[in-house]
Amino acid sequence: MHRLTVALLAAFDALVAAAVGLAVIGAPLALFWATAADASWAGLWPLIAKIWQLGGLVPVTLTLPEPLLTTLGVAPDAGGFILSLAPLALTSFVAIFAARSGVRAMRAGAGTSGVLAGAIVYTAIAVVVQLTSAAPLAHTITWQAILHPALLYTVPAIVGALVIAWRDGDRGFVDWVHDRVDDTPVQWSELPALAARGIAITCASLVGAGALAVLVAVVLRGGEVISLFQSARVDVWGAVLISLAAFAYLPTLIVWALAWISGAGITVGVGSTLTPAAVHLGVVPALPPLGLLPSGGAPLMLAVVIVPVAIGALAGWVLRSGFVSVLGEDEPLLPRIALSLSVAAGTAGFVAILSALARGGIGPGRLAELGPNPGFVALAVGVEVLVGAAILLLSPRRHRDEF
Repeated sequence: MHRLTVALLAAFDALVAAAVGLAVIGAPLALFWATAADASWAGLWPLIAKIWQLGGLVPVTLTLPEPLLTTLGVAPDAGGFILSLAPLALTSFVAIFAARSGVRAMRAGAGTSGVLAGAIVYTAIAVVVQLTSAAPLAHTITWQAILHPALLYTVPAIVGALVIAWRDGDRGFVDWVHDRVDDTPVQWSELPALAARGIAITCASLVGAGALAVLVAVVLRGGEVISLFQSARVDVWGAVLISLAAFAYLPTLIVWALAWISGAGITVGVGSTLTPAAVHLGVVPALPPLGLLPSGGAPLMLAVVIVPVAIGALAGWVLRSGFVSVLGEDEPLLPRIALSLSVAAGTAGFVAILSALARGGIGPGRLAELGPNPGFVALAVGVEVLVGAAILLLSPRRHRDEF
């Protein structure tokens, strides 16, 4: 396919990604605005834009008006704060869409042109959104409002393109690196592919474990969530908007659950701790999604850390089988050690990125810090996955002639 055609299609992908995100946010808000008697339509677009920017990892500084502070009983000095906890459902959509665009561009033979065109268009949209969404009560720093969404789209697009380039070739630098790797002994040349497979297994399994933990929390603590909904005393539209916001933050809760399973835990306010072994929380905002948080902990609950260990063991088992299929019964030790470390390091890096994205603030004071600590979670998950993978990759293998 011609490079110009690929670039135009990639630019259209970026336009669709931004438009869909804005439409998903704007549709329910527009319906709400249409039924609200005292809502000014001039305030609709800035609200849509700020939510879109928040999903693009842009911190939003909010300044609450004095009448609202009086109604809520909040001190005037707490009326301004930074909202930085991203709704990762919006973030994930953009990242996945961008990665698919990069994959398609590379398969069409013009990965660089496609990625560059998509990045330019998405960045231009971020510029337009920032310049047209000024609001007196919500403020974003211009360079963050442009750079963060641009990176959110560009980085996954590059990763998607590089994955295809490594697998199918790009007739350039990636092929040169691939050839250098292929020139090494076979036990080392297969290492990148096996490590990538192992990292994919552990990362997908950990996200699945976090999702399962959230599902269990919904079953066990659904009554608490319903009680918080009822205490909000909102009308039908208020309940709908709260529900949509909860779904937008569902991936964020999944990352929190992953951090809890690892044993590192999360914070729900400055100075708080929520781990399987102990729960030390202060006053928690009456937000329905936070009703899923466990109310207590016990040392025995640390047994959940066996989950990342088991996931590492699963990856080790799959990779050990891959080693045998390539090398037969000859399995040198050093490549297996390197493979165990690579899988653990790659998984730890992935979890650190997720934890950083799922961390932020939702209010003044102690509410300026919620979510997992990326370093602690990465260290815990890395060690646990390493233990599980090493058990299967480094243990002696029973040969058939020994039976």
